[in-house]
Amino acid sequence: MEIAAYFFIFILSILIFVLLSRNRRVGRIVQGKLPPGSMGWPYIGETLQLYSRDPSVFFASKQKRYGEIFKTHILGCPCVMLASPEAARFVLVTQAHLFKPTYPKSKENFIGPSALFFHQGEYHMRLRKLVQGSLTLNTLRDMVGDLNAIFSSSLDSLSGGHVVNTFHELKKISFDVGILAVFGGNLDAHYAKELKKNYTILDKGYNSFPTIIPGTLYKKAKMARRRLSTILEEIIRLRKETRADKNDLLTSFLAYKGENGEVLSDNQIADNIIGVLFAAQDTTASVMTWTIKFLHDHPKLLEAVKVVHFF
Repeated sequence: MEIAAYFFIFILSILIFVLLSRNRRVGRIVQGKLPPGSMGWPYIGETLQLYSRDPSVFFASKQKRYGEIFKTHILGCPCVMLASPEAARFVLVTQAHLFKPTYPKSKENFIGPSALFFHQGEYHMRLRKLVQGSLTLNTLRDMVGDLNAIFSSSLDSLSGGHVVNTFHELKKISFDVGILAVFGGNLDAHYAKELKKNYTILDKGYNSFPTIIPGTLYKKAKMARRRLSTILEEIIRLRKETRADKNDLLTSFLAYKGENGEVLSDNQIADNIIGVLFAAQDTTASVMTWTIKFLHDHPKLLEAVKVVHFF
């Protein structure tokens, strides 16, 4: 179904390109010099090449052909790829003031336009302080019992001697920990189940090609995002009605008042909850996966860690 959808978009994009070429405006637009690379087909760009094989192979072939910095066009968004530590350091550290973090519109809509990492300035600072403030040492100490239950349950499910995907399993654990941090330890099981089910659909379609064609991963993810909004609206409404005083992130969001008395809207809260779950799951699971790999590859280091933490 995905391939058929992409083929349809491919044909449509060619027709649009031909029509636009016939009606091109007269005049020249002066542009800066871009790095070497290929922009692929109109609208589709090189998305098909990216998803028709292992993404790491796609980027490795580009790097080999064009160098450490190259241009491409994926997910409907023209972009420049950086493949060296020096280039990344230039963008993220030494000359960070020259760049503004942006995301493809499809990704922004999946997470929610009010999520803190789509913003800069005062709004970003306020939301970041709320998130950091909900993860104090006292809060983490109170979560130890629930965290232990999550990890014990996950380890029990891995017994049996079968092969597992470490990253995928750690993503599940990270999501459960994220739910705990956002809602506390007493979220209704029905809501927890629905959040996980729809977030999984959203996650599968997050990097898919933007299209309105039914049955595609993108369309399914878009529908799941709407259901997530409905679920979060219900949870927020119930929390407001019960006025439960919990030590979690949702309570921090609801209790927030700015200098002029402004509060966060339900949509802002929902977007930032999904944003926190997204950031916590992928980033945390990735770090834990690499940690396990390096500990496995260095037995002496693993033994040293065991001595520190288990004796």
